[in-house]
Amino acid sequence: MPRKKKSRKIGQIGTPLAPKTKRKSVPAAPKRNKKTLGKASGSRNNPEQTSSSNQQKKALKDPRVGSKKPIPLIIDDKPKSKVAKPKYFSPAQELESIEQNERFGMLLEKLDADQTLSKEERAFVNRLTARHQELCELLGISNEEDQAADSSEDDLYAQFESIDINKFK
Repeated sequence: MPRKKKSRKIGQIGTPLAPKTKRKSVPAAPKRNKKTLGKASGSRNNPEQTSSSNQQKKALKDPRVGSKKPIPLIIDDKPKSKVAKPKYFSPAQELESIEQNERFGMLLEKLDADQTLSKEERAFVNRLTARHQELCELLGISNEEDQAADSSEDDLYAQFESIDINKFK
């Protein structure tokens, strides 16, 4: 048997590959489209514009989520609360409630004392006095009757003063 010299080169262990030029490319598996969940990033600030009919609808709709209620930047001292207007069954009940209104009475006393009223108070007094007059006309109540009663009392007092006491002695 012939002798072989030792060498450091390692022989071919497996089958050799064909050169790259002659290799057939293995077709890669076709890529799948992933199902997306939700909107793409940045879609809130850059909404898609697809067609003209959809553009009008999207232009009206605000893409932002949340409350659209305006926030007051200046805090008022007095909170504005809407007072529910009471409903009356008859004009007589409404007239009575106006006459029994404590705030209205206090403001009328202020006016009689020649004190100044704020715009809100003046508007309140004007509104209630106008409604009071309407209701009085509707019910047929007039101030002339009250004045006539007052004048008849004055007439009675004048008659009393004019009586000669000596006639009754």
